[in-house]
Amino acid sequence: MEETVELPNSDHVEMAHQHIPRKIKKGGLVTMPFVIVNEAFERVASFGLVPNMIFYLMRGYNLGFAKGNNLIFYWSAATQFMPILGAFLSDSYLGRFLTIVSGSIASFLGIVLLWLTAMIPWLRPPPCDQSKHSCKSATTIQMAVLISSFALISIGAGGIRPCSLAFGADQLDKGDNPKNNRVLKSFFGLYYASQSISVFVALTAVVYVQDHLGWKVGFGVPAVLMFFSAFFFFLASPLYVKQEAKKSLFTGFAQVLVVSYKNRKLPFPDRSSGGLYHHGKNLLLVSPTEKLRLLNKACIIREPEVDINQDGSASNPWSLCTAEQVEELKALIKVIPLWSTGIIVSISVSQSTFPILQANSMDRHITSSFQIPAASFGLFAVIVIIIWVALYERVTLPLASKIIGKPVRPGPVKRMGIGAFLSCMAMVISAVVENIRRRKAIREGHINDAHAVLDMSAFWLVPQYCLIGLAEAFNALGQIEFYYSEFPKSMSSIATSLFGLGMAVASLLASVILSTVDDLSSRGGKESWVSNNINKGHYDYYYWLLAVVMFLNLPYFLVCSWAYGPQVENGSKREGEA
Repeated sequence: MEETVELPNSDHVEMAHQHIPRKIKKGGLVTMPFVIVNEAFERVASFGLVPNMIFYLMRGYNLGFAKGNNLIFYWSAATQFMPILGAFLSDSYLGRFLTIVSGSIASFLGIVLLWLTAMIPWLRPPPCDQSKHSCKSATTIQMAVLISSFALISIGAGGIRPCSLAFGADQLDKGDNPKNNRVLKSFFGLYYASQSISVFVALTAVVYVQDHLGWKVGFGVPAVLMFFSAFFFFLASPLYVKQEAKKSLFTGFAQVLVVSYKNRKLPFPDRSSGGLYHHGKNLLLVSPTEKLRLLNKACIIREPEVDINQDGSASNPWSLCTAEQVEELKALIKVIPLWSTGIIVSISVSQSTFPILQANSMDRHITSSFQIPAASFGLFAVIVIIIWVALYERVTLPLASKIIGKPVRPGPVKRMGIGAFLSCMAMVISAVVENIRRRKAIREGHINDAHAVLDMSAFWLVPQYCLIGLAEAFNALGQIEFYYSEFPKSMSSIATSLFGLGMAVASLLASVILSTVDDLSSRGGKESWVSNNINKGHYDYYYWLLAVVMFLNLPYFLVCSWAYGPQVENGSKREGEA
C-alpha cells in the first residue's frame, strides 16, 4: 500500500515560518564599531577634561595651585586604580558586558554632574573679589558634588578600560577559523590606533572648545560624547558574545595567602614526593619551586580522600591550592621591586599641570591670529610616543645594528632603565627652562602678575615634553613587555593591571611630594615654591627636587634588575611554567 503524506497548506507554512524566531549570529566584525567607539568616546571625554582642569579648579572653585593639583593627583590615582577593581568584578561576578555597561553609565553621570557645576552658579563659590583681595572657599556641598563627579568618572573608566579590549577579542575569537590570529592582530592594531586618535582629539578639539567657548560648552561636549558611547554600545547588545564570569586571578592570589597561612605549621614533604603537592590537570609543573618556600604549603595535600574530588580538582579551593596558583603569586611577588622603579618614572610623567601653567604664561602663537591652547602642548609627548613606536622596529633597531656592527635588540628591562634615565633628563631640562622663564618674567616686571604673557615662545617647553614622551615609551612599553614575558600566560591580564597600579601609586606619591614641598617652602611667611603666582614661586626648584628623586631611582633600578636575575628570552612562558 502506498503511503501518502498530506502537505500542510502553504499559507499555514508561511504563517508558521513567520513565528519561528531567527537565530541572530553573535559576535563578528559587525560588533567592532560599537566596541571601539565605546572606549574611543570614553577616552575623548575623560582625557579631554584633565588638561584644563587645574584652571577650572583655580578660577571656578578658588582653589590654590597646590590644593587643585593634589585633587587632580587623587583623581588620577583613582582612575588608574579602578580598572583593577573593574577587572576583578568582571572576571569574578559581572562579566565583561555588564561591567562595560555599568562603567559607561557611571562615566556619563559623572561628566553630566561636572557639566552641571559649570551650568548652575550655586554649585560653585562666587568669583574672587580682586579689589578686596578676598576669595570665598567652596562649601562642603559644592566640593562634595565636584568630588562625586570625579569619582563617577573614575568608576566609569574602571568599568570600560580593563574590559573593552578583551570584550572585543571575545567577539572575534573563533578557534575554528584559520585566519583567527590575523583577525585578532588587526583588531588590536585598530584598537590601539583608536586610542591614539582619541587622545589626539581630546588634547586638540576638546581643549580648544574649552578655551574658546567656556566651561559650559567645554564640559557639555564630553557629556554628549559619553552619552553616545553608552547608547551605541548598549544598542548592539543582542549582537554580542557575552562570556560568563569566572574565577579571577586576584581570588587565586588571596586563596594562596590564606591557605599557606592555615598550613603554616605543616611540615614540608620530601622533595622526591612530588605527589603530595596538588597541581592542575595537564600541567608540566608537579612540585613548586624552592623560592618563597613558605607559599608552597598552600598546595600540600593533607588527606587525598577529603581534599581531592574525583575529577582531580580541590574540594575546597580555600583549603587547598594548585602548584600553578602558588607559582603565579611567586611570579608577581618577584617583579614587585622592578615594578616599584617604574613608579618613580611615572611621577615625572604625572607632572602635567606645571607645564600647562608655564605654557599659559608664554607666547603660544603660531600665526598672528592663532595660538595653541596651553593644555594642548601635552600633544607633543603623545606624538613622540606614536612616532617612536612606529619607527622602533623598522628604523631605529636596524640603524643601530648597522652603526654598531652587530644585532641590537635591548630587552624590556634595559628599555625600562633607559626610560628611567630619560625621566631624570626630562626633569633637568624642565628645571632649566623654568629658571630661564622665571628670570625673564622678573626682568620684564611681571613678578606680581601671574597672568602676564612673556615675550618668550612656549615652544621652549617642547624638549621636556619630548623627553617625557620618550621616557614613557621606553619605560611603560618595557614594563608591559617584561610582565608578559616573565609571567605564565594565565597571568597576561595582570601586565596592564600592574602598570595601571603603578601609575595610581605614582599619582599618590606625587601628591605627597607636592604637599610636603608646599608646606615646608612656605614656612615663616615665605612664598611657596609652588605658589599660585608662577612668577613668585620657584617651580624650577620643584623640578630640581624631582630630578634628584629620578636620579636616586637609577642605582635602585640597577640593584633591582641585578637581584631579579636573567629574564626569559623566548617570548613568553608556557602555560603552568614557573
